[in-house]
Amino acid sequence: MKTPLYKEPNSLGFYGNFGGAFIPEMLYPNVQELNEAYTTILASNDFKKDFNKLLRDYVGRPTPLYFAERLSERYQTKIYLKREDLCHTGAHKINNTVGQILMAKRLGKKRIIAETGAGQHGVATATVCALMGIECVVYMGAVDIKRQAPNVSRMKMLGATVKPATSGSQTLKDATNEAIRDWINNPTDTHYIIGSVVGPHPYPDLVAKLQAVISEEVEQQLFEKEGTKVPDHVIACVGGGSNAAGIYYQFLNNPEVNIIAVEAEGKGILTGESAATTRLGRSGIIHGSKTLLMQNKDGQITEPYSISAGLDYPGIGPMHANLFESKRAEFISVTDEDAMKAGLELSQTEGIIPAIETAHAFAIFKERQFNHDEILVFNCSGRGDKDLQTYTDYFKLID
Repeated sequence: MKTPLYKEPNSLGFYGNFGGAFIPEMLYPNVQELNEAYTTILASNDFKKDFNKLLRDYVGRPTPLYFAERLSERYQTKIYLKREDLCHTGAHKINNTVGQILMAKRLGKKRIIAETGAGQHGVATATVCALMGIECVVYMGAVDIKRQAPNVSRMKMLGATVKPATSGSQTLKDATNEAIRDWINNPTDTHYIIGSVVGPHPYPDLVAKLQAVISEEVEQQLFEKEGTKVPDHVIACVGGGSNAAGIYYQFLNNPEVNIIAVEAEGKGILTGESAATTRLGRSGIIHGSKTLLMQNKDGQITEPYSISAGLDYPGIGPMHANLFESKRAEFISVTDEDAMKAGLELSQTEGIIPAIETAHAFAIFKERQFNHDEILVFNCSGRGDKDLQTYTDYFKLID
């Protein structure tokens, strides 16, 4: 069967059947202002110069493409890690926030708001706001504030105000709701830096384009190491999906590249405690876009669950929903248990402690086998410092 190829979103922000901008009337001016400006800004030489300079001198790009020799030997295939965990702030999130803060300045905004789950996007937003001297407010679920305390401290150290979301499951979905309410109440001077490829158009496309630097680097680095720009498989964890969008982007229209997305199954598909959207969801609208969404028969959003705060979201970005529906990408779900074991394995095999979100991607070897001569590129999207307490409690590392 011929591999279906990816298509850019249309003028209304739809990737096939998913996307768009389903927003309250009061948000229309904000979103429209960004929609009218973002492609022009991204294409301008002035923006590119500032963006690339900060990526190089501040973020620390290019990040290495590392051949995981011992892990490759264990699974009898060629495993490369794109080391986004080595970015300033410890994850890929900074690529997007650097780009969006430059865009916000060009739009004359004086205040920044953001939502965060695992806290890495909140830290990355607080970081660029400190860099630019702009007020920063980060919304975070009360549950996530407790389980991601180190990142909360980092945000406050950087000068951000962290506001807890105490409704619903008190996780990422609810933090996003609070951020949108703030934006409605402050439409003129505030820019909302969304951290993933979710939300109303143009955010999914904007964030994907800013994160595309990841796969742009992979092409060049892989050619230097293997004599080819084309891996056999590109693999990433998917919640909202910005790290996945970034490492997939350059390969979406190459049928030689298999794209694998790994979702959080939580405690199991049938347990009622899962975040495996493609297994459990159906078409619906959340946070301004139409996508695949976990919901009950009445259309009410089902509370997601994952041990990883960054994958604890009831939907996926519309780009990923389209990749799933069109069968351009292969979706696999893994449990908390398998993800945690994979995180420990990577730590003890390669000396790299991954974020628990990232660990989900490395759990696929229980579900999927590969040939010995195939090239696999994983997005090592974040480091596990923020998750050390969860790892410690789970594996009882301290008596």
